[in-house]
Amino acid sequence: MNTNSNKTVVVAMSGGVDSSVAAALLKEQGYNLIGITMKTWGYDDLPVNDSGCCSLEAIYNAGNVAAKLGIPHYTFDFTERFNQIVIENFITEYMSGQTPNPCVLCNKTIKWGVLLDRAKELGAGFIATGHYAKINSEDGRYYVSNSKDERKDQTYALWRVSQEALSRTLFPLGDFKKPEIRKIAESLDLKTANEPDSQEICFVPNNDYRQLLEARIQGIKEKLSRGEIIYNNQKVGEHKGFPYYTIGQRKGLNLALGKPVYVTKIDAEGNRVYIDDEQGLYKKGFIAKEINLMKYANIKNPMKANVKIRYKDKGSVAAIEQTDNDTVKVIFDEPKKSITPGQSAVFYDDDDVIGGGVIREIID
Repeated sequence: MNTNSNKTVVVAMSGGVDSSVAAALLKEQGYNLIGITMKTWGYDDLPVNDSGCCSLEAIYNAGNVAAKLGIPHYTFDFTERFNQIVIENFITEYMSGQTPNPCVLCNKTIKWGVLLDRAKELGAGFIATGHYAKINSEDGRYYVSNSKDERKDQTYALWRVSQEALSRTLFPLGDFKKPEIRKIAESLDLKTANEPDSQEICFVPNNDYRQLLEARIQGIKEKLSRGEIIYNNQKVGEHKGFPYYTIGQRKGLNLALGKPVYVTKIDAEGNRVYIDDEQGLYKKGFIAKEINLMKYANIKNPMKANVKIRYKDKGSVAAIEQTDNDTVKVIFDEPKKSITPGQSAVFYDDDDVIGGGVIREIID
């Protein structure tokens, strides 16, 4: 694990309480700190959230905390790269019938990509964030492990971070729970002590991704509406555009079938949305692509793991098998509900992240 060698650390300061206390804890431990806030979306090019990370208020709050701690603070504009990598991928995935997780891609390419490169330019040996996670190392491999605060744990969103990046990362909050962090912030009289937790994707207006798609893709409603909704191989209605639907969705289908039905499949190529009874949401497993392994360099033999398929998922026991350098096959011990293509799947060995991948193919 990384130890304090009085090296320079770039602290990603989002303007929230977690990154603020992360900086305070590291300063107390004797590190030489540089606070950096990343501006990752524009304020005029599309309707975005006016609060949360990257907002003008957040940048001001981060600067205020840095001044209070007596450390330098800079705001870097990563808008172009963020737009090219994260937002464009988000739109492409939805237009392909997938449901993406942009925070995972942002962590890999922006926080542990562009920011890490900037940290190196500034002569910093490490970067630090306010994530609730721990870093461990064994046999030359770095991996993230669950934090003390199970409710706030963020290891699920970190599976794509590379070995080299993890070796240069500090997570000061891994051994704390959120109430403890707020108490520390209050004791230090930090401006962010009572800042509410961010619950939304930073670039999605009003937490409604449909607004983003409509702002970026002119005429999307006209292009995609009037596609078929299929139930038991028969057309039972028309959808409003397949990107507006997600696996497991029940509300907003505008169907009168006399019983609850759910979206079970999205066919982008055929412009169809498939629905079924609740039982139809349960599947045996899936194929994950674009994998990144942490704890082990590869999975030599099929093994049991706890597999999470969404952020709030507590995980389910499954057999995982690496079939090539980019693919893991997952079969659950019991059928799993609402497996969603495009979402991240993360494999755990007790508290440790084995690795993860993107769900691409469902196994019935």
